[in-house]
Amino acid sequence: MVSAKVVIKNPTGLHLRPAGILCKEAMNFNSSVSFKFKNTTANAKSVLSVLGACVKSGDEITFVCEGADEEEALATMVKAVEEGLGE
Repeated sequence: MVSAKVVIKNPTGLHLRPAGILCKEAMNFNSSVSFKFKNTTANAKSVLSVLGACVKSGDEITFVCEGADEEEALATMVKAVEEGLGE
């Protein structure tokens, strides 16, 4: 299991479009990909789970990846968020 903290930079937070991009990236990996925010753990492969976490701009989330390709999954997820998830 590997984890990393990252700050959401999108001005509108994780609304539908960036949540979809986040899920699309997570689905490329066999590892489980989730993130922790406040008292919530969201499945990064589920758009509804990501939207349900209500992550806003400037919030810090912690990605947790576990499985055969966990290192690559974590690096990809952090990079996607740091690049603004298409915004």
